[in-house]
Amino acid sequence: MENANENCPGPESETAGKSDSCAGCPNQEACSTAPKGPDPDLVAIAERMATVKHKILVCSCKGGVGKSTFSTQLSFALAGMDHQVGLMDIDICGPSIPTMLGLQGHEIYQSNFGWSPVYVEDNLAVMSIGFMVHPSETDEPAIWRGPRKNGLIKQFLKDVYWGEIDFLVVDSPPGTSDENITIVQSLAHTGIDGAIIVTTPQEISLIDVRKGVNFCKKIGVPVLGVVENMSGLSQPLTDIKFMKLVTETGSSIDVTQDMISCIRDNAPELLNVVACSQVFDTSGGGAERMCQEMGVPFLGKVPLDPQLCRAAEQGKSCFEDNKCSVSAPALKSIIEKVVASIKMKEDVLGGEEED
Repeated sequence: MENANENCPGPESETAGKSDSCAGCPNQEACSTAPKGPDPDLVAIAERMATVKHKILVCSCKGGVGKSTFSTQLSFALAGMDHQVGLMDIDICGPSIPTMLGLQGHEIYQSNFGWSPVYVEDNLAVMSIGFMVHPSETDEPAIWRGPRKNGLIKQFLKDVYWGEIDFLVVDSPPGTSDENITIVQSLAHTGIDGAIIVTTPQEISLIDVRKGVNFCKKIGVPVLGVVENMSGLSQPLTDIKFMKLVTETGSSIDVTQDMISCIRDNAPELLNVVACSQVFDTSGGGAERMCQEMGVPFLGKVPLDPQLCRAAEQGKSCFEDNKCSVSAPALKSIIEKVVASIKMKEDVLGGEEED
């Protein structure tokens, strides 16, 4: 457990929170009051997850790094590869997945098989607490303590009927407590292919993301790789708004049309140029250097693309219409690496079983 004392007996131990080694541990109260012994829900979860071939966690210790955006585009991409895909949103306090998939206002229903997820496409299903909130309450905060959050996550795992699916993508909230511990412990015996950790390039984000990498290592979840999101602002020159600053008043004048006309008349070849700028400080080497230091795969960089932001707001795939010309190729390359890594492990395990 994150921040646990050196000789931690483990949260499921009978002495959890009560032994001498627990003194001063920030998790002491939670461990001492948590139920001990085998969790009866694990059997039901294992039975439900038996129809799910691969499970991928998307996580980060840092909020605001674009985790949910990556989760949705990963799901769109996997579905576009003709896989059967499920996307589970376990961010109880900030469930943004319904909005990013254009599913606001949808509800979940009970069937003979359990809760039915909401479908974006025939091969892409979604589950989120956002579907359980009445439209009049969408602005109300979810003021929930840990046990209630954990209970809902387990209910998602044991009661949602996904059917036979190839991938379950789990979009998790920031941090290394409650929800993240619950999802890992609940899926531990069903097989987790690994975690994709999302970060932004600057050190203030990487400080927290390193904790996420170590969290995965400590609890035995393979790190499929790290994605550096918002890796510089990139957009076609023709999409940029040009402003002339009026120094006397501090105001500005839009001169975009004049600039584009000038470029078109004098250097038309520049109309196909992509302008890039570093929004965050990358002097520390960014996620790639962190991965080298921590011995985990670096999957690649995704630029901050206004078109990708617009696709997320509209609940669309960035791989449609060729509008996300900057971010879509980067995301595609990263996702292909993830799928190839999982396939390679699957082939290795299949070969070992044959031997």
